[in-house]
Amino acid sequence: MITLFRLLVRLPLALLRAGGAMLGLVAFLASPGYRSKIDANLQRAGLDRRLRWACARQAGVTIGELPFVWFGPLAKVIARVRCDDLVMFEQARNEGRGVLVLTPHLGSFEVAARYLSAKAPMTVLFKPPKQAPLARLLQAARNQGGLRSVPTNLSGVRGLLRALRAGEVVGLLPDQVPDSGQGVWADFFGEPAYTLILPQRLAEQAQPAVILGVCVRDEDSGGWRLQLRRLNQSPTPECLNLQMQGLIMRWPQQYLWGYNRYKQPRGERS
Repeated sequence: MITLFRLLVRLPLALLRAGGAMLGLVAFLASPGYRSKIDANLQRAGLDRRLRWACARQAGVTIGELPFVWFGPLAKVIARVRCDDLVMFEQARNEGRGVLVLTPHLGSFEVAARYLSAKAPMTVLFKPPKQAPLARLLQAARNQGGLRSVPTNLSGVRGLLRALRAGEVVGLLPDQVPDSGQGVWADFFGEPAYTLILPQRLAEQAQPAVILGVCVRDEDSGGWRLQLRRLNQSPTPECLNLQMQGLIMRWPQQYLWGYNRYKQPRGERS
């Protein structure tokens, strides 16, 4: 699978995105469960059901552009990213207490990790999928250059704390459904969603600068636009869900509405 992705890197990014959009629509049409999940999540957010087609296309684009994002030359990836908030990011780093970057499943969150890890060492959590080829692919993609992944267990959390205390950058997806015992139920678009408490715990123990980030596709440039802003309050689950709702509503087509955000982990009661 890694070999295939490295071959696909040779294709133009626009072609990869077009192919991804087509696959996204095919998946939407072929899977009633996927369609119903997107519809239900759009309804929770009070969004027009007609957005479902654009959301399915954009979800496919997210997948289609991954060969370029993961294995394309770093200089070419960075050249496609516009970030007007880099000075703020550097100021946060210069405080010397580590930087915690929180990015939802919105736009090209993988681009944000690769871009920021080129500016400073960055550690992210990595939960290997059960399929061995896919696990090897993700392992290769998320351990290159300044980017390092740690497992989603106690050892990995300790690795995140060490990175923050060393003044480095840590990246998390705060809308990822955690395992039982690692989250709390908090409102997300009007319904309880099991939400990660790790950002709050990292903030309490390491006192890092906390940044909310979103990297969206920019149709005008054909690349991405990375927006960063400081969060000057505790990243509690309730706070983060509210903040993410605001970001998602700005770019609803680029959120992964097919993600099972309201999944109930085994052993947890809502």
